[in-house]
Amino acid sequence: MARVYNFNAGPAGLPLAALERMQRELIDFEGTGMSILEHSHRGKAYEAVHDEAISHLRTLLTIPDDYDVLFLQGGASQQFAVIPMNLLPPGKSADYVITGGWSEKAYEEACRIGKARVAATTVVDKQYRRIPKESELELDPDAAYVHVTSNNTLFGTQFKTFPKTKAPLVADMSSDILGRKIEVKDFALIYAGAQKNIGPSGVTVVIVKKELVAAGRKDIPVIFRYETHAKANSLYNTPPTIAIYLMRNVLATLAETGLAAIEAANEKKAALLYAALDEMADYYQAPVEKESRSTMNVVFRLPSEELEKKLVADAAKQKMVGLAGHRSTGGIRASLYNAVSLEAVEKLVELMRAFRKA
Repeated sequence: MARVYNFNAGPAGLPLAALERMQRELIDFEGTGMSILEHSHRGKAYEAVHDEAISHLRTLLTIPDDYDVLFLQGGASQQFAVIPMNLLPPGKSADYVITGGWSEKAYEEACRIGKARVAATTVVDKQYRRIPKESELELDPDAAYVHVTSNNTLFGTQFKTFPKTKAPLVADMSSDILGRKIEVKDFALIYAGAQKNIGPSGVTVVIVKKELVAAGRKDIPVIFRYETHAKANSLYNTPPTIAIYLMRNVLATLAETGLAAIEAANEKKAALLYAALDEMADYYQAPVEKESRSTMNVVFRLPSEELEKKLVADAAKQKMVGLAGHRSTGGIRASLYNAVSLEAVEKLVELMRAFRKA
């Protein structure tokens, strides 16, 4: 089998070693005579996998002991609603920093639950080309929490540093978690759909301060309370066991590499592609302001949509997939997640040079 160069935005490419381990273990997991898909989530075999995934995540991100690590379902989109359900009490308001399509959706869901306000937005003509400066944020010091989206997959912008807030800081890190070092203690809650850097689709990671969990609202359904899942080690109901198993495999490979090396590799890939875009700026237009450029999702345009479609088609012929921009934005988007190799980016730049010349 010849594997393709996978630039998909999510579900995205996974480390080959994690997939090969799954291949070896799929039919007979550790000599138990059955697949991990068939094991009870209450059994010792699966419980060991579950706990190992949590342990790897705690080590990779240096998660303090006063934080819970939860494995939930419903994706980041469900967390858009679950966060205000838990953290936004009557009479309080939450601040949202709007930097792209997903933060728009998070804000809209919060407004359905309670009171939310826009603390800042950088939208111009329905486009987001930069992250707001901290001086532009109009934050309510008494807010229940402040919500940011660390990296924007649709528009290719990324927070390089995070705002200092008096209210608890909440971050959707779906598309750049484990792609760089962060200080977990600077956040009250971090959440992420797994299908970018962590693992396959189907599991959502929530890292949340225990005091926030304990203070969560009790007038919401039990299944949506963080406290419910924290007390049960994310085993209150049947978790997505196969997704967590594969996530364990991915985290094990990342642990061998280390987050510092992963961050350096990601910066090198992004620098290579952005340098090519800047060099060929007469043909490829990179709309994001340089200080806001994402290392995970690189977006750009060509002189016409017809040429963009042709570039995507030519790339596919050279085993490069997933380069079409999001349906709401168009253009080209190269997602450079952890599993994307430097070789893949080199091949893409080579194609871009030849395409422009032709």
